[in-house]
Amino acid sequence: MQTAKRAPAPVSSAEPIVGILLAAGSGRRYGGDKLMQPLADGVPLACRAARVLASACNRTLAVVAAGSAPALESALRELGVEVVVAADASRGMGHTLARGVDAASDAGGWVIALADMPAIRVDTMQCVARSIRAGASIAAPFHGGRRGHPVGFARDWRDALRALDGDSGARAVLAANAERITHLDVDDPGVLLDIDTPADLAAFVSA
Repeated sequence: MQTAKRAPAPVSSAEPIVGILLAAGSGRRYGGDKLMQPLADGVPLACRAARVLASACNRTLAVVAAGSAPALESALRELGVEVVVAADASRGMGHTLARGVDAASDAGGWVIALADMPAIRVDTMQCVARSIRAGASIAAPFHGGRRGHPVGFARDWRDALRALDGDSGARAVLAANAERITHLDVDDPGVLLDIDTPADLAAFVSA
């Protein structure tokens, strides 16, 4: 069920919805690089997330840290994903998100996804993108009453997103504008599942 909140005009079919995959984390809790870890079918974690995001968007880019594993960049490019390098990724998720929006500032809207969330379903991702194209200001999936990922933003948020910094991503924007979020109730627990530790990955692979 969707609840529209002061929606802007629908996005023209000529304007791209751009997917931004945040893939610049250091993996501290994992104990090292996790994004190239294989899932049960052998597909690297980040590549699964990228494929699902690309299924919903006209254009997809991934923001990686400077000096990230060459294998990660190569694997993403092989999927047709543009790679954007964040020179100051250590400044946090807000900075990398801003870097991604800056690289696609002419978009009609953005769908922001995390590279360590491989369980989100294609139809959920497409639902978020479709909501932004239909005129939602912000759109997010909710499962069991909890907001998950990805989150879609209309072009009205370009300046606010480009101004982000620090490690909280767009959390402050969402908290300050809760009434403008279109709630997408989904039967998809993957919107809440991220892979932070080797135990998380083992549990997901064996599920």
